Amino acid sequence: MSVRDDQLDTLKVGGKDYDFYRIADLPGIDHLPYSLKVLVENLVRNIDGANITDDHVKALLDWDPAAQPSHEIQFTPSRVVMQDFTGVPCIVDLATMRDTVKELGGDPEVINPQVQSDMVIDHSVQIDKYGVADAVEQNMDIEYQRNGERYQFLRWGQQAFRNFRVVPPGTGIIHQVNIEYLAKVVMTKAGERGRDLAYLDSCVGTDSHTTTVNGLGVLGWGVGGIEAEAAMLGQPISMLVPRVVGFKLTGSIPEGVTATDVVLTITDMLRQHGVVGKFVEFYGEGIASVPLANRATIGNMGPEFGSTCGIFPIDGVTLDYLRLTGRSEEQIALVEAYAKANKLWGDTTDPDYVEPQYSEYLELDLGTVVPSIAGPKRPQDRIRLSESKEKFEATLPAYETDKTVQDPIAVSTEFRGDFDIKNGDVAIASITSCTNTSNPSVMIAAGLIARNAHAKGLKPKPWVKTSLAPGSQVVADYLKAAGLQDDLDALGYQLVGFGCATCIGNSGPLLPEISEAINANDLTVTSVLSGNRNFEGRISPDVKMNYLASPPLVIAYALAGTMDFDFETQPLGKDQDGNDVYLKDIWPSNEEVAAVVDGTVSREMFLKDYASVFEGDRRWKGLDVPEGELFAWDENSTYVRKQTFFDGMKATPDPVKDIHGARVLALLGDSVTTDHISPAGAFKASSPAGKYLTDRGVEPKNFNSYGSRRGNHEVMVRGTFGNIRLRNQLLASVGEEITPGGYTYDFLDKKPTTIFEASRDYIDHDVPLVVLAGKEYGTGSSRDWAAKGTVMLGVKAVITESFERIHRSNLIGMGVLPLQFPEGESYESLGLNGTETYDISGVEELNKGVTPKTVHVTATHADGSMTEFDAVVRIDTPGEADYYRNGGILQYVLRNLMR
Repeated sequence: MSVRDDQLDTLKVGGKDYDFYRIADLPGIDHLPYSLKVLVENLVRNIDGANITDDHVKALLDWDPAAQPSHEIQFTPSRVVMQDFTGVPCIVDLATMRDTVKELGGDPEVINPQVQSDMVIDHSVQIDKYGVADAVEQNMDIEYQRNGERYQFLRWGQQAFRNFRVVPPGTGIIHQVNIEYLAKVVMTKAGERGRDLAYLDSCVGTDSHTTTVNGLGVLGWGVGGIEAEAAMLGQPISMLVPRVVGFKLTGSIPEGVTATDVVLTITDMLRQHGVVGKFVEFYGEGIASVPLANRATIGNMGPEFGSTCGIFPIDGVTLDYLRLTGRSEEQIALVEAYAKANKLWGDTTDPDYVEPQYSEYLELDLGTVVPSIAGPKRPQDRIRLSESKEKFEATLPAYETDKTVQDPIAVSTEFRGDFDIKNGDVAIASITSCTNTSNPSVMIAAGLIARNAHAKGLKPKPWVKTSLAPGSQVVADYLKAAGLQDDLDALGYQLVGFGCATCIGNSGPLLPEISEAINANDLTVTSVLSGNRNFEGRISPDVKMNYLASPPLVIAYALAGTMDFDFETQPLGKDQDGNDVYLKDIWPSNEEVAAVVDGTVSREMFLKDYASVFEGDRRWKGLDVPEGELFAWDENSTYVRKQTFFDGMKATPDPVKDIHGARVLALLGDSVTTDHISPAGAFKASSPAGKYLTDRGVEPKNFNSYGSRRGNHEVMVRGTFGNIRLRNQLLASVGEEITPGGYTYDFLDKKPTTIFEASRDYIDHDVPLVVLAGKEYGTGSSRDWAAKGTVMLGVKAVITESFERIHRSNLIGMGVLPLQFPEGESYESLGLNGTETYDISGVEELNKGVTPKTVHVTATHADGSMTEFDAVVRIDTPGEADYYRNGGILQYVLRNLMR
């Protein structure tokens, strides 16, 4: 019997019996961090004897906090969450798989997500209209006009697939909907013994801030589309057991300090410490005084401090939040009973509590936190608010050029009247994003500062674009119930939409007169937002410096109108009696904020707003949606196209073959990231993607972005390896100048051309392709199109000095062979420059069910001489070998489901 059979037990909760896998008495469990206990339960429950065995469980129970990660395990998430930008290609692939099953004579209905999969449409709303009463309605109308094709497709998916739900536009931000409604903490499903099986909620999401759910004690993080699709289809995700950083919280937040200030302080500390690839876990008696909303705000910033997760254990605070947000009493009782039975209860006062051991330790006394902002270009660049003016003045010259005009520029507008703008002025002050809008304390504080400012006759400066884009309709409810929305409206903070908005660059255009003045005079204007991302160029093309701040400070900066401002010594304006008004005069006390939160935020609001969460408004219901199990693809669509991965696929895979006569498509250096490979952002009409769209009658102003066209592989393959910072050394090898971006040399046509055009030529002549690269190939975020685009360009193998783990597994997931040069060797040391032809033998060993440790590579130079070496095969698990033999993970799953 395996550990799985041994540990199956019964849990009694309120008169009902559940099956569950008991991990509480496994040897070594007591001192494991909470997050690793979650992984133990996950492994025990999913033991299959091949990819997950008793030995994997034992190795995790024997975890050495001091060891470096080397032990690989398979993590099987309980569910998947997606947002619309990254989720659309996942559903395109599922729809295409249905067509393929039909072509193979099977039942298309076998293709469904195997675990609960939810998509929240939150990334497409743009702030086109603001500062007017019906801004939210106008922006929603424009959103549907822009994205109608994608929304029709998702609406079809909503009714065509089982285990797939769509939260329509205008509902909220994915992470806030996740913590307020989707997350269960403990899930149930039909068990094998005639009763429900209770098991831990865990999730992966196609958005990096999936870590928000860590605040609820749910282990989860952001992944690329390929891992998300694999998880949807019930496949595990390979991961190394990480080091775990214990972060002890003590004390409580002082007067005048917000949750945002705490988050920016923690981000600063963890970035300095270094937590990339590690788990961060919060513990200590201090966490009992950290409200769930603050925990979620901290968890949300995991990507900013660089860790895989930033998790809190389950305790009484978790249960209180589940109750507030409308979860049933049965569910809350189950969460409590399960957590206590499996030693997952994080209350330090509990007599059975054992403090976990951690790999590394940090500590923060919350009483030492001071008001802060972060910027002008990274979330970890924290600045004390008291030093913000001098820091800004010191940083500004770096953003100015010899074309920058120093004098104020007169601007005349119909919407906001006449005024002067100058360097340092705040052009955007936006309350937006999942970081803070899930937190009533900072949202109510913003409302109270608006009330106090309005009462004293203060107004934001006319050049400031003000906007309020909460993460959930509940926020709008409690601001209205507290009477604070009227005060926000009076300051130009009308509701503009429910979505990510400014934080992902959907801040919308500035007034044309302001934009013109900025660009004609090379002015350095600023933005202040309550988000988590402030990278250069992200927020608005007109804005050079971006700062993160709490929602009340966003309003304070709108009133000040400039970053060149000291809130302690400079007044924000004058009241009706002519007296100076300072920030301290309008800043609410912690007690005032708490009183309003306690008096207005209610369970009834959550029950009402989530009662019909999947239904949508008249626009969603009014979409013209094709019906049936198969999607009616539109050949003329430039947004959603049937994928080509499965063209010519057979019910049984052909044997894998050795690679003969391959040419090099790209010769790359060290640290090539997935951002270099995967298409992202805007593109020009002269690019292959631009030409494709213009040939189909799309004007450049309607190109949208690569992100919005992820459902069209024709656009995406043309942008793969197209990043302007990519340098293909192959051009230098043939004596050509290196043109940055997606260029290569076509050895058939004997001329430099785009990577896309060359790939078409090679495919037409049946010439396989390889990519050669240096160390750390594929670092950065897991981007599905980095692997999808690679295979669509005809690349059969990638040979590097080393891989980043997730991109390596993604390449296998798309049927591309990841190989490494022999230890200590590189293409330079072997005398290779990409002009050779390549033969790779030994791959066919995989057909015998064996994964070879190495394959033999022969590189034939132009003069006929040869360089030979044995490349290390980086297929690391039995599951990955299955994927590769099938031509990719989707083909493997499709064939299995058909059986």
